[in-house]
Amino acid sequence: MMDTASFCHLHVHSEYSLLDGFGTPKNLVKKAKELGMPAIALTDHGAMYGAVEFYKAGLAEQINTIVGVETYITNQDHKLKGKDKQIETYHAILLSKNEEGYQNLMKITSIAYCEGYYYRPKIDKEHFKQYTKGVICTSACMLGEIPQLLLSDNYQKAKEVANWYLDLFGEPFKLRKVAAYAAGTKTMEVYVSDDTSDDL
Repeated sequence: MMDTASFCHLHVHSEYSLLDGFGTPKNLVKKAKELGMPAIALTDHGAMYGAVEFYKAGLAEQINTIVGVETYITNQDHKLKGKDKQIETYHAILLSKNEEGYQNLMKITSIAYCEGYYYRPKIDKEHFKQYTKGVICTSACMLGEIPQLLLSDNYQKAKEVANWYLDLFGEPFKLRKVAAYAAGTKTMEVYVSDDTSDDL
């Protein structure tokens, strides 16, 4: 059985992640407290609408709240729009470590909405890398850039991207461990670790 006193969820969607989350930020915090968890993160898709409600709920329940976002990152100019353009976006989980990190998450989401919105808010890597101080980054779900490259058998490129994030964030960048992924009838075993050495 899991020791909830040393575990907390770092990838959580609330009702502000339309069609993906259900609970209110307040109820998510309450449930984490009931389960004896020391903290919980909120990482809604592309937005931080629930951040204040989430933070206040944490104060009321006396549980640590980690404000974050699941952002959409592109390798292209985020201002590109139009049906004739193929615009690839990838997920990344960003968590604020401190006040500076929180401010940077607000900048990232504001740029993504005000400049990069086309079907979803996105930010390109050139802008993204300016706002990483005070932020912890993980490689996200299977829609992250690294998992997508691994699924397409592009191991070398996946390693290059992992090292790009590691160079940018240092220790605050973590590769998410994924045991298995089913894509239609295809099941692929994907194993990664926090190590970006040749043994990755």
